[in-house]
Amino acid sequence: MAPPPPPIPSHRSPSPSQPSGKGEVSDLKSQLRQLAGSRSPGADEAKRELFKKAISYMTVGVDVSSLFSEMVMCSATSDVVLKKMCYLYVSAHAKSNPDLALLTINFLLRDCKDLDPTIRGLALRGLSSLRVPNLVEYLVGPLASGLADPSPYVRAIAAVGALKLYHISPSACVDADLPSSLKSLLMSDPDAQVVANCLSALQEIWSAEGVVSEEAVRERDTLLSKHFIYYILNRIKEFSEWAQCLVLDLVCKYVPSDNNEIFDIMNLLEDRLQHANGAVVLATVKVFLHLTMSMADVHQQVYERIKAPLLTLVSSGSPELSYAVLSHLHLLVMRAPYLFSSDYKHFYCQYSQPSYVKKLKLEMLTAVANESNTYEIVTELCEYAANVDIPIARESIRAVGEIALQQYDVNAIVDRLLQFLEMEKDYVTAETLVLVKDLLRKYPQWSHDCIAVVGNISSKNIQEPKAKAALIWMLGEYSQDMIDAPYILESLVENWEEEHDAEVRLHLLTAVMKCFFRRSPETQKVLGAALAAGLADSHQDVHDRALFYYRLLQYDVAVAERVVNPPKQAVSVFADTQNSEIKDRIFDEFNSFSVLYRKPSYMFTDKEHREPFEFSEDLGNLSLGAEAADNVIHAQRFDANDNDLLLSTSEKEEIRGPNNNGSAYSAPEYDSSSTSLLPIQPLSETSPTSSAPTYTPQSSSVIDDLLGLGLSVASTPPPLKLNPKAVLDPGTFQRKWGQLATSVTQECSINPRGLATLVTPQALIKHMQSNSIQCIASGQAPNFKFFFFAQRADGSAGFFLVECIIITSSAKAQIKVKADDESVSQDFSVLFQTALLEFGAS
Repeated sequence: MAPPPPPIPSHRSPSPSQPSGKGEVSDLKSQLRQLAGSRSPGADEAKRELFKKAISYMTVGVDVSSLFSEMVMCSATSDVVLKKMCYLYVSAHAKSNPDLALLTINFLLRDCKDLDPTIRGLALRGLSSLRVPNLVEYLVGPLASGLADPSPYVRAIAAVGALKLYHISPSACVDADLPSSLKSLLMSDPDAQVVANCLSALQEIWSAEGVVSEEAVRERDTLLSKHFIYYILNRIKEFSEWAQCLVLDLVCKYVPSDNNEIFDIMNLLEDRLQHANGAVVLATVKVFLHLTMSMADVHQQVYERIKAPLLTLVSSGSPELSYAVLSHLHLLVMRAPYLFSSDYKHFYCQYSQPSYVKKLKLEMLTAVANESNTYEIVTELCEYAANVDIPIARESIRAVGEIALQQYDVNAIVDRLLQFLEMEKDYVTAETLVLVKDLLRKYPQWSHDCIAVVGNISSKNIQEPKAKAALIWMLGEYSQDMIDAPYILESLVENWEEEHDAEVRLHLLTAVMKCFFRRSPETQKVLGAALAAGLADSHQDVHDRALFYYRLLQYDVAVAERVVNPPKQAVSVFADTQNSEIKDRIFDEFNSFSVLYRKPSYMFTDKEHREPFEFSEDLGNLSLGAEAADNVIHAQRFDANDNDLLLSTSEKEEIRGPNNNGSAYSAPEYDSSSTSLLPIQPLSETSPTSSAPTYTPQSSSVIDDLLGLGLSVASTPPPLKLNPKAVLDPGTFQRKWGQLATSVTQECSINPRGLATLVTPQALIKHMQSNSIQCIASGQAPNFKFFFFAQRADGSAGFFLVECIIITSSAKAQIKVKADDESVSQDFSVLFQTALLEFGAS
């Protein structure tokens, strides 16, 4: 039998957006060269395919700059599509190839005089987009001709081109008197798009020139004259949506001379509130609000007038538009909640809406709640508590609690919250416990009903730290009403090592102290164990609080009771997270990102006022690998030479000998084998008879025996030791950085002398390596950015990852810490800040 024929090779061409190899661009170059100057039938069609391939390569990041000459040679055609693609390619590569860009001048200037206005406009756009300073002289003439062109398309492009020329060479633009030509077109051109482009260009040119020229300031002020404002408003219906927003933004800056002008402007813009475009509606709303700020009655009527258009936009637009409009509505609701109280049903959540819209609607429902609608709103919110979307269920429970804190229908709301505790859903129970704690702080008269239900909840079923902390707070605050409170606290203390959250451990210390003052016989042993565990805790705050409580008890038990468990008044108002000045500033920046971010623009645009840790998590912008060779010093080259930084306070004192500060105190160490306890006396017998007791500290041994503590001397929490020769490759660092959660975010000061030496990153990198903290990437001035890492030396091999941004203008460092073991993140943060503060001190 004859052998089977060989398989036929596939002729499928690769995707135009995915080059098959390095020779793809070279093949494209040779094909373009063959077609250059060709006028054979089908040549333009072949050029189109090659141009499309070149543009597609360019858009996916392939370097096609080597095709520059061939693309220019193929531009000699009357095909508008070919010319458009050629102009696009030339504009993208002219700045990086200024010498080759000169080759394009002749055919661009020739096309600027073409009979077809489309080609003239495209050529003028391509010419003004070259952005090569050496070619400015070739741009002035075509722009001046374009501004006088009979085609409105060319004039509109020329207006934008004049602005591009100003950015390249302000002097050339001003010397050619292009702003005057733009002003003439602004006042007389019949085409609305030309007028809009001239307005945009002149605003930017005169604003920039106003810094150095008084004449430019005067010209800019003419845009805010009554004559021009009325002229532009009378033509506003002719403009596109973008142009209308531009005009409305200008009108918002105009200051009317009297109330009649205000009403005239509002009458002219009345129909803009019915516009289909959300941006135009919001821009009009901003004009109405700002014009009537000084007229209280009219301002309130404006709220009523703008309410319907905004609510229509919320229900009829896309989710993104709904979120933007809802954000602005939320700002208005916070200023006048009573005006929207009857429209609360517009803020009910729909099943198909995304979570970010639902969350904002829940905030709106909370804000508009009052005596007349609380029942309906709370009923709706309770339905969301069983939502399959757990974050929304949590938010709805918080919303119910916030409404209760506003003193609306508290009785019914408390009953609803207590019903949540019976739903046996972990996240519902957790959120409800946090809210019940706040409610008891404001309404202590409800303690009997709440404690009766809370007392049936097992602490073992509560896993979330905030919820567990709230439960522990109630166990301590109402221990006299909860029969099992001392025993529940005892079980929590026994599992001290299993509780990783420092906030829970802090609450546990305080709750045990409070329970001790109310039910001392049952809590005596528990308090001793809790203080001993706290004194041995590695978290500095927990250790300090346990030490503080121990010293209080050593001084006087009655004084300790007045400090830890004083008489309390109900909380009347909870602290607002945002002050009124910030809210007013955001209102002034209505219809901007400030409303969506809920912060004034300077807080996210001005680097000096930017809040900590808003920088990108991406390491790609920093120098890594070969580029970082000069900035990164390998960990193996340096050994830790400042071991004193790694010593705890007690170790330093042992090395230096006893100090002479008059304190002979040593913290006790818990000895679990010690079980002997002295009988405790009732607290009333130990209370001082006067309101200002004298200093009569109790014997340390007595209080130790009283609490079941041993008599041996305790050491402070063991210091965190770091591996001086830690190694971590960039790939692993970046993977860990993306996976780990942020455990510490802080801002600290920098030693001015250290800041003065921070000309390049190497100085700080070397200093931190001397403290066993290695740098893996760094960024240059003005604000230095570093990524550090360190490794524990205790055998756990856990890593700490740090992003450190040095703000040179304010001598501050913004620190973000991520760790394999979050329980020691705070200790590492203290060590890191100590090392950072000592930079430049020696």
